[in-house]
Amino acid sequence: MASRIVRLILLVMPLLLTVELSWKDEVMAQGAMPPVETTVTGTLPPRLAIDGADTAWVLVSSALVLAMIVPGLALFYGGLVRSKNVLGTIMHSFVILCLISLMWMLVGYSLSFGPDKWGVIGGLDWVALSGVGMTPHPSYGPTIPHQAFMMFQLMFAAITPALITGAFAERMKFSALILFAGLWSLFVYAPVAHWLWGGGWLARLGALDFAGGAVVHITSGVSALVCASVLGARHGYGTDYMAPHNLPLTLLGTGLLWFGWFGFNAGSALGANNTAVVAFVATHTAAATAALTWVVVEWIHRGTPTVLGIASGAVAGLATVTPGAGYVGPFAAMLIGMAAGALSYVAIIWKSKLGYDDSLDVVGIHGVGGVLGILATGLLASKSVNPSGADGLFFGNHVLFGVQVLTVLAVTIFSAVVTYGILQIVNRVTGLRVTGDEESMGLDLSQHNERAYS
Repeated sequence: MASRIVRLILLVMPLLLTVELSWKDEVMAQGAMPPVETTVTGTLPPRLAIDGADTAWVLVSSALVLAMIVPGLALFYGGLVRSKNVLGTIMHSFVILCLISLMWMLVGYSLSFGPDKWGVIGGLDWVALSGVGMTPHPSYGPTIPHQAFMMFQLMFAAITPALITGAFAERMKFSALILFAGLWSLFVYAPVAHWLWGGGWLARLGALDFAGGAVVHITSGVSALVCASVLGARHGYGTDYMAPHNLPLTLLGTGLLWFGWFGFNAGSALGANNTAVVAFVATHTAAATAALTWVVVEWIHRGTPTVLGIASGAVAGLATVTPGAGYVGPFAAMLIGMAAGALSYVAIIWKSKLGYDDSLDVVGIHGVGGVLGILATGLLASKSVNPSGADGLFFGNHVLFGVQVLTVLAVTIFSAVVTYGILQIVNRVTGLRVTGDEESMGLDLSQHNERAYS
């Protein structure tokens, strides 16, 4: 069965790659797109003048990413857990949004994007937003107010630790969650964001991460695996019935995530420009392709297609295309989506064989998707799509692929080691897990003294 799936994918992928190469040649023959303001680390024009359209798009995109967190991710995760844990799970997204918003303004933004220190971290020059005003920053969006860029990046900083909560859903103490999220944001997210988006060492090497394949998805996916391993499985995992309690809720969350992801990816162009359109098209194309691929693979493997499967496939496609969204054409996005749908499904199947309890499949969707997306960008990125990017291996540039491999390794190792250390600290301060009785009762009652359904 697996060999049939692999043969099918291997048959279709070269056809799409051939179309992508032909599409690139056609674009070049017609004249490449003009350089535009794209990413934090891209080539940017020297002018510093606020553009109303660019500012409006970044503000709207910030709101779209907010909608991904609440209600999008909150409902997506909330529907996947058992009914006794739905409020506790939704609460994770809400409290992390509030906590990280304040921490970001006080110190997180300065550590991530402040003046570079040794290529590793930002300085403390912008603590409490000192010096972060309305004047555009020459690197972080020269046509938008500096505070608009800060707010856009705040939403990324908030959603990333919220993604991790799916790995330890139904078993972590609420006090431990708050302490973990705060420490993780400072000691994992901020350094990696600086490495890639704040002028750090990976950015200097030429690594491409348009909207967070490494910064968001690899960090959260790897950290999720560490969390699931350290906390251990839920009581009754593998024997008790733990199916999602409300798939319509999850499907609603999926739609909101898809909707908000246009702000996540196209908003990372930092303006209403050609690159935003490229990212918008790639985002939708990859999501649709991945969702259909998941359905086909699941249908072949299990004998029936499922609603949970198509929702998971869409999110896998969205996560996987994120790092390359502004650098690849539509047919490359189809390739990325096809790989995302198939490989994320296989990763989740292997979860049970490896024995870790990643409650809501953060590792299989975001971890695998982030790694796959970073590597795919190293293969499929094209300067004919975005002159401020780089050509990938399939377009003659082997150096970029090497840098992307280094990015995967560095971010994976760093995230795993630091997350493990944070969990040990949290365990000593508050303890990580609820008691067996509290877990049986459910987080809604044991942690919040509330019920979702009367």
